[in-house]
Amino acid sequence: MPEILFLVHRAPWPPDRGDRIRSWHMFEALAKLAPVHVAALADNADDADVARRKLAPLCKSLAIEGRNVARPIALAKAVLRGEPVSNHLFRNAALARHVDALIGQGQVSHIVAFSGQMAQYLPARFDGPVLMDFVDVDSAKFAAYAEQDRRQPLHWVHRREARVLGAYEAAVAARVSASLFVSEAEAALFRQRSGLGEDKVLAVENGIDTDRFDPALPFDPVGRGEGPLAVFTGQMDYRPNIDAVRWFAADILPLVRRRHPAARFAVVGRAPTDEVRALAQLPGVTVTGEVPDVRPWLAAADAVVAPLLLARGVQNKLLEAMAMARPVVASAAAAAGIDATPGEHLLVADDAEAMAQAVGALFDDRAAAAAMGRAARARMTARYGWDARMASLGALLGLSA
Repeated sequence: MPEILFLVHRAPWPPDRGDRIRSWHMFEALAKLAPVHVAALADNADDADVARRKLAPLCKSLAIEGRNVARPIALAKAVLRGEPVSNHLFRNAALARHVDALIGQGQVSHIVAFSGQMAQYLPARFDGPVLMDFVDVDSAKFAAYAEQDRRQPLHWVHRREARVLGAYEAAVAARVSASLFVSEAEAALFRQRSGLGEDKVLAVENGIDTDRFDPALPFDPVGRGEGPLAVFTGQMDYRPNIDAVRWFAADILPLVRRRHPAARFAVVGRAPTDEVRALAQLPGVTVTGEVPDVRPWLAAADAVVAPLLLARGVQNKLLEAMAMARPVVASAAAAAGIDATPGEHLLVADDAEAMAQAVGALFDDRAAAAAMGRAARARMTARYGWDARMASLGALLGLSA
């Protein structure tokens, strides 16, 4: 009887942020193939408790350990040992001992590791198939950070991480059965960087639950106000999201308000930093913090915006908005990897003036905006079901559902 070990950097419940959405649906797909042992980390005790209650009945075994390594300590250890900082941020001795013991029992026949930080828990020798879902090329993200921060004191940290992590990613990919990425663009980039071929580096795209993200469902009213509403959703302690909302609130919204003086902007997402909270002092800007459900805010939006300056892979926030039949204005970076036609399913703009014009056009012509939203939902329904997205896992593992 095959048994799968699923290594995941954040316990995959609840599926309320991009990484956990993907890992949860991956877990569901794996559980249809064979019994699954889950070994995971959690950011805090509350997250761990919530995940245990949901996952324990669904797993063959479950181990969740807390993640509490401070960044300065992780940086110091990584530099001393010549390793990626990312690995030290997700290193846990108890989880490593659990994984070693579990594999030593001889029951695990297949391994799937989710997110590059979990590659450090893979055994040095293993006879069965091993899939490494990197999701994104994280080393490329740090290279972009380094480019942005050339005048910042810690520029060298990101430059070093890009180099060291890139070498680590390539070494891991060379020894596993296959490496997965969230989009063909990310997979192609990694093939170029690693020298590996299409047989070893593949795209397994994200999907969307169109039954849950359905505009026909009843939602409590939120975001009421006099002017048209633009909404951004996301984890608000994540740097690309912080940069995106700061840019929209400070540079783009004032341009929108020249045509629509009452236009409003809602930043919807958990853990807003002080910098994000301060944006609420600007005219028309609301920062909600964590909400129990983002869908009412999407339903209330006259436009959903994703002005991401840096984006890797496929943005779940866009899939959710489009499934909710909302008209979307996204940067080219945010829209990359989504199989949709600009101008038909969403609008793409990169500079502040173009983005403001696109948002203003949606506010001006509500009928055209609604038609774009309907086309977007139809595209999501036809193209992005989770079952279809994860269907390749069985073949990659040599298992059938």
